[in-house]
Amino acid sequence: MTKTVRIIAVAAAACLVAACGGGKERARADVAASRVAQIGVNAYLWRAALETLAFMPMAQTDSNGGVIVTDWYANPQAPNERVKVSVFILDQDLRADAIRVSAVRQENRGGTWLDVAVRAGTVQKLEETILAKARDLRRAAIEG
Repeated sequence: MTKTVRIIAVAAAACLVAACGGGKERARADVAASRVAQIGVNAYLWRAALETLAFMPMAQTDSNGGVIVTDWYANPQAPNERVKVSVFILDQDLRADAIRVSAVRQENRGGTWLDVAVRAGTVQKLEETILAKARDLRRAAIEG
């Protein structure tokens, strides 16, 4: 091996070693980035939404499109009332405006299910819960 080739090889090896420096911290920061979207949408929002709605039966989930639609859920304490929730993750970033929740509520009156107003604050509370969980998941990944 010529002297020039050895110098180039040593320089390349030094560059590779330098690139590895802080690898664990860098990898942790990459994993915990607010923009984690290997599934089409922000992974923290997706996981937080699924965990938040885990008690409800799922009718449709699309991780690439960021859509979660539950089936009807009736609380055992209120069997004449049922709720259906849809969650739309709109962005790859972990931001408050990257999630939209909608809900439909029905009451059983004389054997017929009729649409009624969703209680005030229900949708907002679901959005806040999902966002808080997503932030906790991100924080745990950073500290991980």
